Amino acid sequence: MTPRTPLRDPKQDRSRATRRRLLEAAVACLAEHGWAGSTVAVVAERAGVSRGAAQHHFPTREDLFTAAVEHVAEERSAELRALPAPRGEGRVRAVVEALVSLYTGPLFRAALQLWVAASYEDQLGARVTALETKIGRETHRMAVELLGADESVPGVREAVQGLLDMGRGLGLANLLTDDGHRRERVVAQWSHILEGILTTAAPTAPDPTAVTPTAVMRTAPDPTTATTVTPTTASPTAPDPTGAPPTAPAPSTDGS
Repeated sequence: MTPRTPLRDPKQDRSRATRRRLLEAAVACLAEHGWAGSTVAVVAERAGVSRGAAQHHFPTREDLFTAAVEHVAEERSAELRALPAPRGEGRVRAVVEALVSLYTGPLFRAALQLWVAASYEDQLGARVTALETKIGRETHRMAVELLGADESVPGVREAVQGLLDMGRGLGLANLLTDDGHRRERVVAQWSHILEGILTTAAPTAPDPTAVTPTAVMRTAPDPTTATTVTPTTASPTAPDPTGAPPTAPAPSTDGS
């Protein structure tokens, strides 16, 4: 018997769609108008819903904008997770470009506006700090996975974090002018540096053809080989057991 597919609730579908439009509109408003110009009414108008409908989903302005940045960050993370791990030549460059792109799009611009507002809006500060900690950890984890980095090797963790910090800096430089040409050169150079670090850190497989030195075995002496006798000091003469004194030499017959 074929299992029956559960019926979907059209009302819930409309509610999810409304929520999604509000979140996307909030990010766009933050990126374009900043915190001061992004009110709930402005976001609701852009999303094509009433202000009451917006407040039904997000009771406060802070609820709306922190949820919006988290929503888009999760979507971007999902896209990165879905990327096949690059292989072979150009792998590091492809990963660096994908990660840097996180900081040069509308999400980073919106997040930056939220950071600035959080620096002087008490009700935003703690929430944005917690949100950025979560996003930062997830981004770092994905970078490590995509690069195939071994963070147990000294210096590798700092190199990966340096990549993310560099991407953030390039995103800031891109806010006022199109910094694409310089960014491309920086990405190429950093990819080269990072590839060298990761290659050095990679464990080297042992060479199966290498000859392993063996211990020198001590050879037993050949019993057939002549042995040189070392001269020894002569032993003193044993005394005569009869007690006779030693015999004097015979006198010479030649008168001497």
